[in-house]
Amino acid sequence: MEELGVRQRKKAATTEFTDGHDAGSEAKSGPAFPKVYMLLAAVLALALYNFLALVKSPLLGAPTRHLPGVPTHYVPIFTADEAKRDAVVEAFKHAWLAYERDAMGDDEYHPIAHTGSNLTEAGAIGYTVVDSIDTMLIMGLEDEYQRARAWVADKLSFERDGNFNTFEITIRVLGGLLSAYHLSGDDPVFLEKAQELGSRILPVFETESGLPLSLINLALREGVPDRDTGGLISTAEASTLQLEFRYLAYLTDEDMYWEKAENVMAVLKASAMTSGLVPIFVDSKMGRYQTSPIRLGSRGDSYYEYLLKQYLQTNQTELVYREMYDTAMTGIQTHLVKRGLSSQLLYTAELTPERTQNGELGWRLTPKQDHLVCFLGGSLMLGATTSGALTHNVSIPPSTDELTSQGERDWLTGVELIDTCMATHDTQTGLAPEIAHFRILGDGMDDSAVPADWYIKGARPNAPPPFDARYILRPETVESIFIAFRLTGDPKYRDYGWAIFQAIEKHCRIPTGGYASVINVDQVPVEHDDKMETFLMSETLKYLYLLFADSSVLPLNDYVFNTEAHPLPVFNPTIRTGFS
Repeated sequence: MEELGVRQRKKAATTEFTDGHDAGSEAKSGPAFPKVYMLLAAVLALALYNFLALVKSPLLGAPTRHLPGVPTHYVPIFTADEAKRDAVVEAFKHAWLAYERDAMGDDEYHPIAHTGSNLTEAGAIGYTVVDSIDTMLIMGLEDEYQRARAWVADKLSFERDGNFNTFEITIRVLGGLLSAYHLSGDDPVFLEKAQELGSRILPVFETESGLPLSLINLALREGVPDRDTGGLISTAEASTLQLEFRYLAYLTDEDMYWEKAENVMAVLKASAMTSGLVPIFVDSKMGRYQTSPIRLGSRGDSYYEYLLKQYLQTNQTELVYREMYDTAMTGIQTHLVKRGLSSQLLYTAELTPERTQNGELGWRLTPKQDHLVCFLGGSLMLGATTSGALTHNVSIPPSTDELTSQGERDWLTGVELIDTCMATHDTQTGLAPEIAHFRILGDGMDDSAVPADWYIKGARPNAPPPFDARYILRPETVESIFIAFRLTGDPKYRDYGWAIFQAIEKHCRIPTGGYASVINVDQVPVEHDDKMETFLMSETLKYLYLLFADSSVLPLNDYVFNTEAHPLPVFNPTIRTGFS
């Protein structure tokens, strides 16, 4: 039996599914026609049939069939909503200026205590500063940018004798430096720091399989296994270094960066299941997946994200990533995509391995979806218009004759998944919890105490909130909303984003400066956890800004965003290896 969970609803959840057509009325018979008129009608019908056949012929092109999930009653919008865009800029300044005042240079910020902290006792490595610089450049915050650049040039040091997470330092610091280099007009300060950091990270790949160790000692330049996982590495962490190292190789002509990162993908591909789904842990020595859960949330998410983005980064020239992506998306659609009981919300479940009484390995489906999974809606829509497209330049919004059957399938799933992620914002604060569970038949829940569609597991009235109830300023839903808006021009996505932004402003904003996480999204007034995650300024506010900015800013066909929202330009590769 599932643990009891309750949720206070702000409003009744209603979801309607219609095909946009009225029911046809019954035909009525008319008076009989003389034979000559009947003959004339037959001739006209034949002429009309031949005309329609001509219209549908390849010579003139088949008529466009409306793509479900794309409304026909709106005019696509591509210009900026300046008032909302500027409100996001003010929010960024409220966060940055408080950090700069209280903790400049520290890795993390605690806005209520007005202090900073570092990841290790060895000292700061620029987590917050570097993670935020490209957002300043995009928003046009010249003064803030110049001060941050000066800190990088004069004070950023990687001579730190401590163990840092390979994945996090790559996506946040290396990715941030590379993006800042590009957006600053090739300021050499950023590339020099990026190349130094990349060279210090390289030793993590010195394993029997070539898969990277989870930790890196930057001063000693030594890879370090993670004791907490018994030396195993998470799939997402191993497979979410590629955009950064490949672009570093492209900029420096140092092929080793590319080769080390690409070898990881070759090893993972060789060990993958035919379904395209992957467990969340892999053995760095043997290069083999280990029996562990299959999920699209923590430790699994960005593996799937980077399959598509590696294909897009090199201008759709490396077909191996398209094949891996297409196979994985089919596996997700076949095994993980489910619907809730009441409102038929589409969500992705998890597969947990367990042994039967006979000792055979089985998989138990768990109706659990992390907030992290909400990246997938936009990713599926982007994949549909690239990997799943029949033409290179898909229209906005796309039509069915521009997409393959898989592209249309993924587009529709992406649209519905975004709607589900928005449904999880139906809380007392308008903020989504860290984890949502969905109702299934026979779950043993008390229908009078638990909502009929989704719930926060372990939540009880007048009891301490579970970890699942937190909102830690995550960006995944607004990331998908931004992508969906760019691909459709549908103003509803701006409405979604504005609602989330207003909830953040109301419940996460600290009056003296900065923003803090919320411990329970279903409790008002809120209680804060005194931490401002770096991805607030790197991802959440950046995606919200781009949502309301003119669509010519960082167009999706020219840029890929790494998993920390650092935009990297699409390029044609100058290296060719055996895997690609």
